[in-house]
Order: sequence, then C-alpha cells, then structure tokens
Amino acid sequence: MMRYLVFTILIISISGWAFSQTIPSDHVVGNDELAGLLQDEARKQITSGGEISEDELAEYFRQKFSERFFYDYRTFDERLPHYNAVFDNQENHMERALDHMGKYADSTQWVLPFNYLTGEPVDAYAMRHLARQHKMVDIALYYFNSGKDPKYILYFENQMRSLNAALVADKYETIEDGNGVYEAFRSGYRILNWLWVHNMFLNESEYSDEDQLRTIATLLQHGQHLYETNDVFVPGNHQTRGMSALAMLSILFRDFDGTDLWFERSMLRLSEHLEREINEDGFQFERSVHYHMSDINNYYYVYQLAKINGIEIDKAWEDKLRGLFTTLVKIAYPDRSAPVLQDDTEIPWAEKNDISAAMTLGYLLFEDPEFGYFASNKVDDRVYWFLSNDQIKILENIQEQKPDYGSLSFNETGYFVMRQGWGEADKMMIITAGLDDEKPDHQHGDMLGIQAMANGQAILPNYQVRYSLKDFEFFKNSMVKNVALVDDELQGKEWTSNKGGSGFGKFLDLPNPEVIAWKIHDDFDFFAGRHDGFENVGVKYSRQVIFVKNEFWIVKDNFQSDDIHDYKQVWQGDYTDENGPNLLRANAPDATGHDILQLRQTDSIYTSGTRGKRWSVVAKSNQKKFSFLTVIYPYQGYSNRLDEEKDMLMIGNWKVNDSGWNVVGENAVSISNDNQACLFGVTRLNHGELKIVFSEGSDVHVSVEDGKASIKSIGDGTSTITVIPTGNKNKITKELKPGEEWDFNLN
Repeated sequence: MMRYLVFTILIISISGWAFSQTIPSDHVVGNDELAGLLQDEARKQITSGGEISEDELAEYFRQKFSERFFYDYRTFDERLPHYNAVFDNQENHMERALDHMGKYADSTQWVLPFNYLTGEPVDAYAMRHLARQHKMVDIALYYFNSGKDPKYILYFENQMRSLNAALVADKYETIEDGNGVYEAFRSGYRILNWLWVHNMFLNESEYSDEDQLRTIATLLQHGQHLYETNDVFVPGNHQTRGMSALAMLSILFRDFDGTDLWFERSMLRLSEHLEREINEDGFQFERSVHYHMSDINNYYYVYQLAKINGIEIDKAWEDKLRGLFTTLVKIAYPDRSAPVLQDDTEIPWAEKNDISAAMTLGYLLFEDPEFGYFASNKVDDRVYWFLSNDQIKILENIQEQKPDYGSLSFNETGYFVMRQGWGEADKMMIITAGLDDEKPDHQHGDMLGIQAMANGQAILPNYQVRYSLKDFEFFKNSMVKNVALVDDELQGKEWTSNKGGSGFGKFLDLPNPEVIAWKIHDDFDFFAGRHDGFENVGVKYSRQVIFVKNEFWIVKDNFQSDDIHDYKQVWQGDYTDENGPNLLRANAPDATGHDILQLRQTDSIYTSGTRGKRWSVVAKSNQKKFSFLTVIYPYQGYSNRLDEEKDMLMIGNWKVNDSGWNVVGENAVSISNDNQACLFGVTRLNHGELKIVFSEGSDVHVSVEDGKASIKSIGDGTSTITVIPTGNKNKITKELKPGEEWDFNLN
C-alpha cells in the first residue's frame, strides 16, 4: 500500500489554540464574536491592542482574500468581460438565476415537504440542488450583467441567513432523511459556490462589512461541522467533495483557531481517498468518466490553493493528480472525446464525453503538450473562476502533441482498450470487465460490454444518463448496452432507489467479471473474459474479442447450459436487416458505416428503441449450447462494405472458410488472409501431410512463414495441441492456455 500522502503546511500558526473559543458547528456565531475566535498572531496583525472593530476585521479578510484566493477579487471587473466573451452564457446565467428566484423565496425552507413559489411541491432532487446552491452563482453573475440591482446581493444574504436560522431551529433535511443539507457532498459544493460568490461581491458597496463577516461566520460553522462529522474514512466522492471544501476553508481562514486541525483532517481524508480510490492503473474507482473528472476538480482546488499559499505539496499527491489526466488520454477516442462509462451524467443520451475542459485544466497545471492535444482555449465555465490570471493567459498559446498510446489495459479497474491509432478515421474499442467491490453504486449492467469508434463515429455507443429521469433504471441496464443476454435476464438485478428519493438508484446484484486473457500482438489484440451474471438460470457465459489490427473486430459469445435457453446479442445503433439477422448495417450521414456479420446462423432479430436511441437484438433460440461468432466491420463508402451479393464472402481482404487448410470441427469457421488465419471451433487441421490435432474444439490464430508456424490461442479455455509434422515425423504436444503462443518448425 502506498503511504498516506502528506501535505506540510509551512505558514499556519497554532499559537493561542489553548486560550481561545472553539468554532461551533450547531450555530453561526455573531459578528461580534468572530474576533474572539482568532489566533493571537492574527489579532496582532489587525490591531496592536484593544477591541477589533467590524470594519477592521472585514478589511483584514478582504486583504487576505486578495492574497490567498485563486485570483485577486480586485481584478474581477477586468475578468468578467473576458469571461462573457469566451463563454457567451449571460443568457443562460439569467435563465438559471430567474428560475431559482422564481421558485424559492430568499428565506426559503430547508426541510421537505414545502412548495415552490409557484405552488408546486419541491421534490427530493430539487432539494438536493437547492442545498448545493449552484444557481446562487448564476444570481451573482446576473447581478453584474444586468445593472447591479442590489436585490440580488440581498437575496444571497437572506438565503444564507435562512439556512442559519433553520440550523438553530432544527428544521433542515438531515442525513437520516437521505437529503442532508449538511451532508459532506452538498455542504462541500455549497461552500465552493458561496466562496465563489463571496469573492465576486467583495468589491461591491452593497456587500457591507457586516454582510462579509456574516458569510465568513457561516463558512466557519460549515467547516467545523465537516470536521466533526468526517473523523473516519467513508468511500466515495461525497466525502472527497466535502474534504476538498474543508481544506480550502482551512487555507483561506487559517487565522482562526482550530483550522489547523481542519487542515490536518481534510488532508488525511483526501490522502486516504487518493490511496484507496485512485486505482494503481490511474482510474477513479467508480469507473465513470464523469466521476473521474469530478475527482480531478476536487483535488485541483486544494492543489492549486496550496500552491498559491506557499504550502508544500507531496510529490506522490502531484503524481496521482497528473495520472488522472493521463488516464483520460489513454481512454480517449481518436476524435479527442471519450467513451461513456457507467454513470456519466453531464448530457443525458450523449454517446461521447467531452473531456476538453478537464484536459485544459491538466494543461494549465502541468503544461504537458500531450494534455494540450485535448485542450481548448477555455476550461469549464465554473472552473474559470478558480484560475489565476496567469493561467488564463496560458490559454492563449496551448502547445499540442499527439499521443502515441496504442492498445493498453487498466487491469485493476477493468477497462481494455484496442486502438489502431490517433488518426481521424482510426478505430478504437473499449471493453468493460471490472466491478468495484466496495462501492459499485455507479456500475451499469454492461459487464463485458463494448463500445467502439471508427471513421469518426461512435459505432457501438453507450449513453449518458440523468438520475432524475424516469427511465434512469432502464438506461442503466443491459438493453442499452452492447452485451450478450440470456432469455429475459438483464445483468442488473435488485434495483433499489436511494433513501432520499432524488432519482438515483443502483443494482444490488451485478455480474462478477473474470478476465481470462489479454494479449497485444503485432497483428491482432485478444481479450477473453467471463462473468457469472446468468448462473442464476444455469448458464455459463464468456466473451472473446479479437481486433484484427486496423481492419475489424471479431466478437464470440459463448453460452453453455444443461437446459434450453434463448441466447441473444444486443447491438446499439440504427440498423437495417434486409439481409436477415445475419447481416445488420448502419450508415452515417457521411456514408461511412459498419456491418455486423454473423458467421454462424442465427434465428431472429428484433429492433427497438426509446428516447431517440435504437438497438437490435439478434437471437438463437432453444439451445443448450451456442456461440455467436460476429464480425464488426467498419467501412468508408458503399463499395467498401461487406458485399452481400458476392458468392464468396470477403471481409476486407480476408476470406471466409477458404483458408487453404482442411478445417475439421463442429460448426468450425475460418477467416484467413495470406499466411494467417483465425480459426474457431477447430478440432483438426490438415495442410498436406502436416496435421494439427486439438484435444477439444479450439479457437486459434495460425500463421505460417519461412518453414515456421505459430499458433496463438484466442479461445476461452485450455487446449492440448498435437502437431504431426510432414512425413509423420515425431509428433510434438503442448498445452496452450488462453492468450498463449506456440512457435515451432514445420519440418
């Protein structure tokens, strides 16, 4: 195990701790009490003796914020026009601001049930977003963009005060209710948003000394509550968000006694999350691009603020953070987007993830041109307000370098990438074969599922989701994945919604994966895996995927049972099936497309869809044992498709069942090109006097060149192979496991 990552804070003083008051967590102290919470050193900086007035205290913290925050608030008037020009989202901020103010009174309630100002009931999902206070930022920006009406500042102040009053009156949603207002994730986001707003308002005369100190006192109460309620590690991004906020507060308000303890605890918790939840292969443990990028932000805020404030950063922490960006590079599609993996929720039904904003942030932190290849001239609009002025200037001249990663694997997380290259039309596939054993809440029913890109199109897509949508459970399960199924069984079972009723839910029963083999060769990549998702109905299942480099994929789905079942493959996309179930075709607007060819006879196909998404299900019925053998063939232009009108079927330059070998085996199939062949279900091979015998039906790649032969296993099981050379010379025998290779002389 990696040692805990340690931050060493160089400038926080702990003098006076034993003689001061403690910041309370159950109420917000009055402004007149704030000075009593200061460390002695801070008191000395403010006054040489006597009482500290409100205006002195407010001025002190304005000065400290100009030094400690991500940017100097006194430059806000210069940054806002640039922000508006880059993002052009003034109208969006206005709509969101007016939406929030039209729904909630400034002195709103903080416990359900209650109604919007429109009279409609507030649901749990909305309650959680009210608690995060995201739209308070829109209200602040609308204030600046619409003539600075002071009512918008007053709205912010009063809504904050209403929460403080609810805290004292014990009238707020608790963690036990499922929608806790002070739960780490929601409290952490609220702190982030209120710090953002506070810094923007510091120049405004309507945001008085009294108002500023009230915000500071409120943030201190939030910090103390986070400190007291996070004394042990809790897996998941909720605590990470809260501890990121607590670390920020401890740096920005280090003048107060006890904040050194906040810093110590938040850094310990964040170090534990980095150690336990960023896998050794660099992927965030929840296996989702959305949550991976969310964690980047959580650590970024602390990393950046620590650098600004002269706090030494442990190298291991920095390496982990950098690795999060490198992971996004490794999984990226050739068009610089990323696949949709598990609970990605930014744009429901989208088939790709935009990672440019995250990679821009990575470039700003590390100025790595490989990160710059995916970057744009802007970060996420929210993150913009947490960049320094110097970082914004860097965006004007981003250096780019195209990555050179090929096929690779994330063995701990369970993602396997088959890649042709980084050209616009290049092919790439990602296979999912992992399940986090501690918190699989965001896992979808897509075990051994695949996604692919070719010719700039997501040809086997997955779809982003949204928790509040009524069909969230459906889009989280197997009918909208590229997987194999049995009968009416889906992979995700025992659905349960969260306690708060916000829409989020998870499967309590998901398949457990096992990777059988992963091998990267010059000519092809090979993956084999199994899962236990159908053993409840007595079916054993495995999947093999072979990427014939730069050309096509072969997918083999294997089912075995003592009873009769219907076996199925689900393919996402808008397909036509005029050639029957054995050949599906999808065509993009630019006349690129892909064919899905069955090399073993299937029985039926049906097509369905929802939300504008379509899929086709190919079935083989009433079987005890069956293996689909499927080719995924991308093409550019009509003449390059699989020509269904030819007598001899060709897959590009590869022949089907015309290898030059005498192939023996039940339902055996060969796909060959020049001196190499992929053979499936073979029990015996004859080529002249050369004989190769397999102990059972086997899947192998065979190549012959210059009197030498190579047999590579592309199957899911072990086979004993006997070679009888030409002239019946001494036979040789070898046991070959999945992914293993055997080279031998033919003579």
